[in-house]
Amino acid sequence: MSQPEIRYTESPDGAPLGYRSRPGKSPTLFFLPGYASDMDGTKAVALDAFAEARGLAMLRFDYSGTGSSQGQFEDGTLTGWLDEALHLADTLIEGPLVLVGSSMGGWLALLAAERRPERIAGLVGIASAPDFTDWGYTDVEKDALRASGRLEQPNPYGAEPHVTTLGFWQSGEALRMLDRTIAVDCPVRLVHGASDNEVPVEIAVRTMEKLRSADVQLTIVKGGGHRLSARHEIEAILRAVAALVGETH
Repeated sequence: MSQPEIRYTESPDGAPLGYRSRPGKSPTLFFLPGYASDMDGTKAVALDAFAEARGLAMLRFDYSGTGSSQGQFEDGTLTGWLDEALHLADTLIEGPLVLVGSSMGGWLALLAAERRPERIAGLVGIASAPDFTDWGYTDVEKDALRASGRLEQPNPYGAEPHVTTLGFWQSGEALRMLDRTIAVDCPVRLVHGASDNEVPVEIAVRTMEKLRSADVQLTIVKGGGHRLSARHEIEAILRAVAALVGETH
């Protein structure tokens, strides 16, 4: 497999955003990474190999302040990263697309699908975390955020602390979805680990129940954690994507 080279485009604010674009047939797969993640993670690379093998177009990018994109991570907000995703969809992708979002990217995918309903052929949420600014923090942690403007927590994936800023948290609270109908009508496939300690499987069930679409399926992977990066877990994700693009896997 040969990965597409990193290219750059301007964000709505004019900052360079790094992306990898694979030409091919529609619908285009558009991958949205998780919080503090980037476009070159295990799942994104596996999805790109899937697209290459089937001649499908694919786009993946780094949010501002992450990976190859410019900016400071602590300046990022959910609203800003949603605007970036919509901007790339509007300027770099022609025709229908299938959104594939991981964790926070699953939340962004749902928000993007509401804002571009005519473009979205399907959506795959991988350990999707809508509204995690609500249920993902204790009252004590929320009070600390309001008081100091930022929160540092242990990071299970690296030595650097997991940082949340007040700006990000407030933007997430303004975009909460699980207390209303999620106005998405395309086919949706949710893949979630039964042993996910970061996003409880109950969130996937709530998301399924709140979606307006009549074509929603939830796959629960026994023993699966939040990352869902083991081979059989990625296979489950790719089967969900294949079903939405009319391929067998």
